[in-house]
Amino acid sequence: MSDLPRKAVTRTAKLAALPLGFAGRTAWGLGKRIGGKSAEIVGRELQQRTAEQLFKVLGELKGGAMKFGQALSVFESALPEEIAGPYRAALTKLQEAAPPMPTSTVHKVLTERLGEDWRELFREFEDKPSAAASIGQVHRAVWHDGRAVAVKVQYPGAGEALLSDLNQLGRFARLLGPLIPGMDIKPLITELRDRVTEELDYELEARAQREHAAEFAADPDVVVPDVVHQCDQVLVTEWMDGVPLAEVIADGTQEQRDRAGQLLARFLFSGPARTGLLHADPHPGNFRLLPASSQEAGDEGPWRLGVLDFGTVDRLPGGLPDAIGEALRMALEGDADGVYDMLRRDGFVKEDIELDPGAVLDYLLPIIEPVQVEEFAFSRGWLRQQAGRIADVRSPAHQLGKQLNLPPAYLLIHRVTLSTIGVLCQLGATVRLREELEAWLPGFLPEAEEPVERSRAE
Repeated sequence: MSDLPRKAVTRTAKLAALPLGFAGRTAWGLGKRIGGKSAEIVGRELQQRTAEQLFKVLGELKGGAMKFGQALSVFESALPEEIAGPYRAALTKLQEAAPPMPTSTVHKVLTERLGEDWRELFREFEDKPSAAASIGQVHRAVWHDGRAVAVKVQYPGAGEALLSDLNQLGRFARLLGPLIPGMDIKPLITELRDRVTEELDYELEARAQREHAAEFAADPDVVVPDVVHQCDQVLVTEWMDGVPLAEVIADGTQEQRDRAGQLLARFLFSGPARTGLLHADPHPGNFRLLPASSQEAGDEGPWRLGVLDFGTVDRLPGGLPDAIGEALRMALEGDADGVYDMLRRDGFVKEDIELDPGAVLDYLLPIIEPVQVEEFAFSRGWLRQQAGRIADVRSPAHQLGKQLNLPPAYLLIHRVTLSTIGVLCQLGATVRLREELEAWLPGFLPEAEEPVERSRAE
């Protein structure tokens, strides 16, 4: 049996079959329209059939296929309910688990990386993985000093599988566009491919996790497990229990949803200011809801957020760019010219493009609705409305959006922000987002009102 669940030729064949299936369904849809069905009904049926095949294939494969599926999964809130509903379980599975690799392979990797006597490092080691994801799987164990630990073992050949899958998906990215309204798939695949090397490097991941663990060690709201041991293809960290965010999304109480949403926003916006790093993989599988340290069993209490997986981070030594906060503040103040000038200066509007500043502000205001109020109730319906507005080729928003540019320096920040909004909508959380931006986003408050001491990173 191969280390990854499918041999390379089988993986390639499965992914290559996706665009053929899309093309066949397009021809089927044309036949339906000729037969009298409306374009809207046919379009929905095409989306549903495409989603069914896509999620089935991505769920069967690890490597880049699963990484891409995880990135897409946070945007299921933007899909029409008749499409998202039947596949929500499959998407949740992409966030939490994948078929495990054989025990013999795990032991082989541990022997090669930790030595022949690797078992002496552990009091206990569970051969059955507790989680399996795109490039590695996690085993629960007890370290030789008695600490409960998570042992992440990288799949042999994971790098080749990641690149092969993402290259293959990139070839037909445009065909996937209609699946997630308002989202450009090609830059997502390109960015995932560009970060393969970093994600495979457990030394970089260990360094990022140690920095977060040190910074949040005394934090009452956020918990980051510390690194116990690291070597090539193996990363040992402190074990963390808790309720996976996917379970909170599925059947958590409203109190849990709101608390998880508030802390998720707080962690992701405060992280760059406090550590100079942005956690760049905010899908629900990487977060847990934990009882507060003083919380009694069964008590709802002030929950904490546990954070896992620092394999993908954006390095922002000065925190998030001031331009984001400044442009957001000016948009809220209705300063269309100020927003437009800043977007031109930072490359969001190219030099050879001329746009109406008022139209640009009109395009942005619905998107930033969550920070126009003291607290905002995120929902799938709201996200579908925003995605539909931008995706509708007949709308001014669609035409204007096509003329805007996303500078490379903002690509990962943009994806993390969209992903976070997607998770908040999955949670259905009511969040005081403006409060977090005022505390952590440079430039959002007028200079005279900026916090005196914002960050350790500065």
